[in-house]
Amino acid sequence: MAAAHDRHEWLSFEDPEEDRTWLFDLTFLLSPWTCIYGRGCPGIDSRPDIGCCSHGAYFSDDADRAAVEAAVATLTPAQWQFAGTGRRRGVVARAAGGAWKTRVHDGACILLNRAGFPTGAGCALHQAALQRGRPPMDLKPEVCWQVPLRRIDSVDEVGHVTSTVREWKRRDWDAGGQDFDWWCIEEPAAFPAGGASVLSTMAGELAAMVGQPVYQLLLAALEERGGATTVVPHPARRRAPVA
Repeated sequence: MAAAHDRHEWLSFEDPEEDRTWLFDLTFLLSPWTCIYGRGCPGIDSRPDIGCCSHGAYFSDDADRAAVEAAVATLTPAQWQFAGTGRRRGVVARAAGGAWKTRVHDGACILLNRAGFPTGAGCALHQAALQRGRPPMDLKPEVCWQVPLRRIDSVDEVGHVTSTVREWKRRDWDAGGQDFDWWCIEEPAAFPAGGASVLSTMAGELAAMVGQPVYQLLLAALEERGGATTVVPHPARRRAPVA
């Protein structure tokens, strides 16, 4: 049972087109979470300059890997600090367990431009997408544009699917999740008072994860229940010191 301090509020509804129930973590989706990389994030290995890019990005499937490799092929040396190394050695590598992920170079993902590079520190794919007027999710690995959102599909004994959309928990990284700081959902500074909700700031990502029709159903269901006025605040916000 989850500790009382980690209470979340949920909303569910049936999919009108499929044998599926949708379950959404309202406490996170209606929170003002925002990425604070470069704005106070200590990094998962206590390296603020690298943030959450220490171990490279694991691909969700072959299509994800192929899409990222195609996107990387469009980067120029002016956009990607390690273009020379990446072109020579490849941008992907096998992890110890056999899965494919982005190569680690100089202590972090090879696609991470470091401080001092003309474009500034940050993901080369993310920066290139913004330069082209495109959403970063168009070019980045799936895990990189989804985190800290996660969708989990489970099937019961009669084939009914339950799709849960929630924040990415420390436990989702398996045993290794206990070994690094998971600042995204644990740092009060990532939940600034008065900020826009995840539901709006990550609208594109949510729609890509569940489909635009389901995203619209979510908005309608929230409207019916009166919005965010009664939602349990996020645990990180409840832990924040009172000013």
